[in-house]
Amino acid sequence: MVIQTQPVLWPGRPYPLGATWDGEGVNFAIFSEHAEKVELCLFDQSGRRELHRINIAEQTDQVWHCYLPEARPGLLYGYRVHGPYEPAKGLRFNHHKLLLDPYAKQIAGDLKWSDSHFGYRVGHRQEDLSFDRRDDCPGMLKSMVIDPAFTWGTDRPPCTPWHKSVIYELHVKGFTIRHPGVPEGLRGTYAGLGTAAVIDHLLKLGITAIELMPVHYFVDDRHLVERGLRNYWGYNSIGFFAPVSRYSATGSVNEFKTLVKTLHSAGIEVILDVVYNHTAEGNQMGPTLSFRGIDNSVYYRLSAENPRYYTDYTGTGNTLNMRHPRVLQLIMDSLRYWVLDMHVDGFRFDLAATLARELHEVDKLGAFLDIIHQDPVLSQVKLIAEPWDLGEGGYQVGKFPVGWAEWNDRYRDAVRSYWKGDGWQIGELAYRITGSSDLYARSGRRPYASINFVTAHDGFTLQDLVSYNQKHNEANGEENRDGTDNNRSWNCGAEGPTDDPAINALRAQQKRNFLVTLLLSQGVPMLLAGDEIGHTQQGNNNGYCQDNEISWIDWEGIKTRNPEDDLRAFVQKVIALRRSHPVFRRRSFFQGRAIKGAGIKDILWLRPDGREMTDEQWNQENARTLGVFFSGSAVDEVDERGLLITDENFLLLMNANYEAVPFSLPTTASGMMWGRLIDTCFSGGNDPDLPYEAGGEYPLQPRSLALLIELQARPSPPRTA
Repeated sequence: MVIQTQPVLWPGRPYPLGATWDGEGVNFAIFSEHAEKVELCLFDQSGRRELHRINIAEQTDQVWHCYLPEARPGLLYGYRVHGPYEPAKGLRFNHHKLLLDPYAKQIAGDLKWSDSHFGYRVGHRQEDLSFDRRDDCPGMLKSMVIDPAFTWGTDRPPCTPWHKSVIYELHVKGFTIRHPGVPEGLRGTYAGLGTAAVIDHLLKLGITAIELMPVHYFVDDRHLVERGLRNYWGYNSIGFFAPVSRYSATGSVNEFKTLVKTLHSAGIEVILDVVYNHTAEGNQMGPTLSFRGIDNSVYYRLSAENPRYYTDYTGTGNTLNMRHPRVLQLIMDSLRYWVLDMHVDGFRFDLAATLARELHEVDKLGAFLDIIHQDPVLSQVKLIAEPWDLGEGGYQVGKFPVGWAEWNDRYRDAVRSYWKGDGWQIGELAYRITGSSDLYARSGRRPYASINFVTAHDGFTLQDLVSYNQKHNEANGEENRDGTDNNRSWNCGAEGPTDDPAINALRAQQKRNFLVTLLLSQGVPMLLAGDEIGHTQQGNNNGYCQDNEISWIDWEGIKTRNPEDDLRAFVQKVIALRRSHPVFRRRSFFQGRAIKGAGIKDILWLRPDGREMTDEQWNQENARTLGVFFSGSAVDEVDERGLLITDENFLLLMNANYEAVPFSLPTTASGMMWGRLIDTCFSGGNDPDLPYEAGGEYPLQPRSLALLIELQARPSPPRTA
C-alpha cells in the first residue's frame, strides 16, 4: 500500500542527473525522451514498503526533475515511467515495473527473480500482445541516496608510467575469499582486498597496478540462478555508478574508496574492468529493470528493419546506443565519477570495439573515442581496450588511436603456440616480444600500447595451460559446449593432475618459460592472479558462473600440492629484473627491421650457431630455437638529471624443441664472458651462477629459456718485478 500523503516537493534542477544530496535535501533528475509521465517512488528502510509515489511535474530538455528538502542520504527510491508499450516501434514503457536510476550511486537489496520483472507475460510468444500488469516492487532492487563525503586527505594517484607498469588482473572475491591472511569477516570484500596481507603479496611480487574484474553493479542471470549458479565474473552490469554490494563488508560506498586510498598509499594503481557495451536486460525477451523501461529506443540499438529486435554486437542480447548523446553522456559521466569521486586510475573496456561503432563499422574517429581524447580528466588516465566484439569487422587489434593501450591477443596466441612446440612461430614471436611494432608503430604508438598476456580470466589459468589439452567445463551445465576450443595448450603428457614426477617437472618448467617470456617482453605485462602460485580451475576455461572453489584461489592448498616449486619467488625475481633493467621496458621500438636484423645495433636475432638470422631461416617450419641480443647502450630512458641511461647487454635464448641445442655465444667488443641469470630448466629457474666464455657454447636444454648477462672483461693482474 502506498501512503498518499506527499512530502514537501520543490521543482529542483535538471542537472546533475541522478539523486544529489546537497547538505539540505536531495535533487532528483532522470532523462527520458519519450516518457509521458514519471513517478518517483520512496521506500522504507527495508525496501519492502512503498511509502510515497510522487508525480514529477517538472521537465527541462527531456529531463524530469524535482527536489525533496526533507530527503536525506540512505533514502531508498526508484522510478515508474509511463508511456506507450509498443514493442514493434521500439517502445517498452511499463509503469508497473519499478526501475533503477541509471545514475544511482548505491543499489540496495537483492533481485529476487520472478516473471513479474518482465514487461510482458512470460510464456507468450509475442511480447507486444501480452502487457504484464504485475508490480515487481517486492523483489526489485532499490536505488539509494548517498552522502559523497569522504576524507581523502593527501591521496594522490601513483601515476606509474606505462613502460614501468606491471598489471595484475584479479577478482575481488576470488582473490580474498580463501586467503589465510585476510580476517574471516573481510574475506571476499573490498575491505579484505585492502588488508596488509594482500598488499604485502602484491608489493613483494612487484605489481604496480591491479585490474579489478567488474565491480559496477551487476546481477545474476535468471537462467544461472535457476541452475544453482551465479554470474561470478560480473559482465552483466545494470548500474554504472554503484559498486556492487556483494563485495562490501560494510554496505557503504566508502569501503571502496578506502580500498583505493589504501592501495595508493602502497603505490599501487587501481584499474577497473568496465562493461559499457551492454546491460543485464538482455534481448527483447529480457527483464525490465532500468534502461528498457526508462526509454528503450534511446538506450539500446534497435534493428532498423524491425525495432522490436535488438542489434547485438556483444553476444548478450543488446548493445548500448553510442549514437545517442544522452547515452554517451551517461558513460562519460560514469567514467568521470569513478576517476574524480572514487579516485581510480584507469579502465579496461570490455568489447571496446562496440563502443566505437557509429553506424555499423568500428570507427576510430567515432564520437566515443573523440570525446575521451579531448576530455581533460579521462584522457589522463590509463585506457585499455579489449579491441574486439562479436559483430562484423569487430576485430580491431592494433587499430585504436594514440592514447589507448590494447589487450594483445596476438601476443597470447604466439607465445602459447611457440612454447607448445608448433611450427612456423618464430617470426610471429619476434614481433610480439619486441612490442608488436607491426601493430602499433605506424600509428605513432609506443610498445606500451601492447598489454601482453598469456592468461586472463577468460580461458585457462597458467597451471591449466600446461595440464590440459581440452577444456573441461562440465560444471557449467552446458555439456562442455561453452568456452573456446582454441586453447593452444599442451598437457605435457597427461590430462589433468598426475603423480608422474617427470610430467610435473616439465609443467613447472613450461610455466617458467611462459612467465619469463611475458615479463621480459617489450610492452606492459599482465599477470592473472594466482598464476604465480599454481592456481587451477580444474580445466575449466570459462568459469564465468563458478562462484565457488573452482574459481576461488586456494592459497594454502596450492602450497601443499607444490611444496618444492616456489614459483612465487621466481616471479618476484623476474619482475625485479625487469624493474632494474630498462632494456626490457623500452619506451620506443627497437630500430631497424626487427625481423630481418640487418644492421641493427640495439637488437640482434641469432640462430644456434651464433650468426644472425637470415630471411630464409625466419620462414622455416621447424625453427624452434631463437636467440635475442639486447644492447644496453641504446636504452631510451633518462634519469632525473636528463642524462641518457645505459644498461647491461643481455642474451635471451629460447628453445621450444624437444631436444637440447648447443647455442654458440656471441663475442662483443666489451665483454668476453656471459653470466647466467635464469635458466628455466632448473627448479626455481636458477642454478649456481656459472660464467660462459664468449665464442663457446651454452647447453640450452629441451623446452627451456635462458637469460645471460654480458660480463665485463676482467683487467689483467699487475706485473711484478
